[in-house]
Amino acid sequence: MKTIGLIGGMSWESTAEYYRIINDDVRKRVGGLRSAKIVLYSVDFGEVEQLQRHEDWGGLAGLVVDAAQRVERAGADVMLICTNTMHNVADDVQNSIQIPLLHIVDVTAEKILCDGYQKVCLFGTKFTMEKEFYKGRLQNKGLDVVVPSPIVRDVVHRIIYDELCVGKILPSSRSWMKRIIEGFAEKNTFAFILGCTELPLLIQQKDFDASKYVIKVYDTTKIHAEAAVDYALSRE
Repeated sequence: MKTIGLIGGMSWESTAEYYRIINDDVRKRVGGLRSAKIVLYSVDFGEVEQLQRHEDWGGLAGLVVDAAQRVERAGADVMLICTNTMHNVADDVQNSIQIPLLHIVDVTAEKILCDGYQKVCLFGTKFTMEKEFYKGRLQNKGLDVVVPSPIVRDVVHRIIYDELCVGKILPSSRSWMKRIIEGFAEKNTFAFILGCTELPLLIQQKDFDASKYVIKVYDTTKIHAEAAVDYALSRE
């Protein structure tokens, strides 16, 4: 089994999910007392958020590159950035290390296309929903990408930073998110990317009535983590 390298802490709420999903998946696939080989470097999200707020992507790239090099030196065979937003600096990270970076957009797009969907609605931080590093990469994979209105983007962004990243899971926010997704479903958008690794803490596939709406929710945290297990076990 190869060693999975994780750059986490953005936020640690979702990083904990990466650790749980990866180890749970290894146990399911291999059995017994087997668990994943993981090297984790967790950053201080307070520092990251300040740099994000000022859109200092150069400073963010330096921070994540430093973390990636530490993880590589610790023995990782593959690298994951445990956040969607920080894939804005993914190219800088890949260029700074010798091991492969498993890109969250690539594995998510592959899953969606395998399921036969062409049009998706993307939810995430404002950076993820508005910048081309994410939408453009999905489009280059052949997907038609739509994003919510500016007002909805503002609310989703606030929910992520003010609630989910500090461990607040509010029923009112879940209900609001459900209504937004169901509104898109009524307009014939059926596939939805939870393009923030905290969003699956709030809403999941099980929250929707399959008899009422055709809705497919893509949990990028789970997709990314399970792709890491694919990589680790396929090289065993």
